Parts: sequence; C-alpha cells; structure tokens
Amino acid sequence: MAKDAARNPREGDFITIKSYKHDGHLHRTWRDTMVLKTSENSIIGLNDHTLVTEDDGRRWVTHEPALLYFHKKYWFNIIAMIRGDGVSYYCNLASPYVMDKEALKYIDYDLDIKVLTNGTKHLLDADEYVDHSQLWHYPPEIDEILQAHTKILIKMINDHAGPFSQDYVDLWYSRYKSLVKHKM
Repeated sequence: MAKDAARNPREGDFITIKSYKHDGHLHRTWRDTMVLKTSENSIIGLNDHTLVTEDDGRRWVTHEPALLYFHKKYWFNIIAMIRGDGVSYYCNLASPYVMDKEALKYIDYDLDIKVLTNGTKHLLDADEYVDHSQLWHYPPEIDEILQAHTKILIKMINDHAGPFSQDYVDLWYSRYKSLVKHKM
C-alpha cells in the first residue's frame, strides 16, 4: 500500500481527476487540473478549458474556469463554474477522494445538486441513482451516508459557506490567475 501512496500535490501542480462508478468502472477523467491548495483533508483546484474523457471514449473541453473542492470526510465534491453572469455550482454526491500517484479518485453516486446563478437548486439524476442502486446493490449504509451528506451540502449552499461564498470564489480564482501569470 505504501508503494501506491502519493505525496500531496503542491500549489501549482497539475493533477488528473478520475471518477468511477460503484462497480469500479471508470466514469470520467479530467486532465490538467491546477492545484491551488492542499490540506490534510482537502484539495482545491481549478480547471480551465480542460480535456474531459467520458467512459465511452468521447472527449470534450470545459467551457469556463471552474473551482473544484474535494474533501476526505465529505461524501460530495463541489464545482463552482465561473461564468460571465455569475457563479453556478455542480455538486456530485460521491465518496471522499483518495489520492495516489496516478490521480485524485472518487466514486460518483449519481445524485447531483445544481445551483444556478440566481440560487435556485435542482436535484438531478435521482432516477439514475435508483437504477444504479439496484443494479450494483448499493448497501443501505451508502444510502444513509448520502442522505446525511446531502443535508450537510444543502446547509452549506443555504448558508453560502465555503465554496458557496463569493469571497471564496474570488480568493481562489485570483490565486489561480496569479499562479498562471507567474508560470508564464
């Protein structure tokens, strides 16, 4: 196991992100995410026009800068998409991340919460969660954990806490622009 362990990436490093499904198959890969901060329990990164590869081989490039927040204790990750008309969010209900030499990795549990620039929230893919839960036999504990962490996530959204704060977005996007300028 120590052989697979990776040092935490440093500010300015680029990492790959891989999401998997509960049955272990690769779901999606993001290349070249710039790390803005690491701590014992979290990683903050930013994607900007990043190559994404789907499990079926399709490829596409992200359209706008997006701050990424991953945590080792929360069963969700947060993507803050920085657009001309404001910040919108895409939140994946997912396992806490692990980091190895290859990539930052997590299991995507289908359920997503989208937050529009006006604050409107939408729960997405509930039908996909039910289908995959039956197909891959999610244990009852997964459902309980995801329900509890959905409540934590919604409270963060409602309280404009952490990544849902405009100050947070401004701080980390500014840091990203500074790092990019410094690397040129």
